[in-house]
Amino acid sequence: MIVFVFTGGTISMKADPAAGGAPVPALRGAQLLAAVPGIERAGVLEVDEWATMPGAHLTVDQMWALRARIAHHVARPDVSAVVVAQGTDTLEESAYMTARSVATPKPIIFTGAMRTSDELSWDGPANLLAAVRVAASPYARGRGVLVVFAGQIFTAADVTKVHTHLLEAFGSPGLGPLGIVDGESVVFHRSLATHAPVLAPERPASPVDIVYAYAGADGRLLDAAREGGVGVVLAALGRGNTNPPIFAAVERWLVTGRPVVITSRIHQGRVGPTYGFPGGGRSLHDAGAIFAGALRPQQARIDLMLALGAGLSGTDLAAVFER
Repeated sequence: MIVFVFTGGTISMKADPAAGGAPVPALRGAQLLAAVPGIERAGVLEVDEWATMPGAHLTVDQMWALRARIAHHVARPDVSAVVVAQGTDTLEESAYMTARSVATPKPIIFTGAMRTSDELSWDGPANLLAAVRVAASPYARGRGVLVVFAGQIFTAADVTKVHTHLLEAFGSPGLGPLGIVDGESVVFHRSLATHAPVLAPERPASPVDIVYAYAGADGRLLDAAREGGVGVVLAALGRGNTNPPIFAAVERWLVTGRPVVITSRIHQGRVGPTYGFPGGGRSLHDAGAIFAGALRPQQARIDLMLALGAGLSGTDLAAVFER
């Protein structure tokens, strides 16, 4: 049995006259399945009507509750896989949080849509059918959490939303998809070399903010995030560089004993302690900041929330990002 966990999102939306004709959530999960011809041949489905909300409305607590619901279903002996329909605004974050905190060989598939149900180009039914076909495929077992969109299969470990409105809205920059859905065939072209050990605290630590560096930025936003923040992710420039004002704000974070994780605002490549000028990667590293390799800022934020929630600190915390 495949459990279909429905959360809402564009896949469920239609134009609402009360909202001036703008789309809002309207359909439920069972209604979506009824709109997909032939989906019953792909697998036996059970519907979990978890929520009907835009992806943009998901909070950390709600993402963690969704993760708990998914973990509950994959722990059931009668369940072979889980498919989740979610709004695409935060789909990659929910998928990544699930991947980093749920250990199971059973396929967990996230999907959604970029068009609403009353548009001629509604992609919801096709994406949902493809997701169920992947969930039912024996080749999906053991591959971790996947995102299926526009006929392509991605791993939650490196997928991101790459376009605001085109149907092919998701990608893995520099890596490409794991495979494709070709009609009824599920074809994998590559796999992950390893899966990182999961982090499964009772709950994620929060708040953890992401602060972006840019030309002429100062330390105000980092200082504001320090008020109540348990840690912070800095989306730095290039290889992992900042300027002197931001570097000074990082030092003010570190002197409190709270972690600063360095990522890049660039979509491809790793950060590293390369440059030695004030605010360069070497100075950040020597001050005690943690470098997050190739993780994107939103991924590093989730790892930091999970690791701090699990009580990790010092070298154990740094090791989470050195994998």
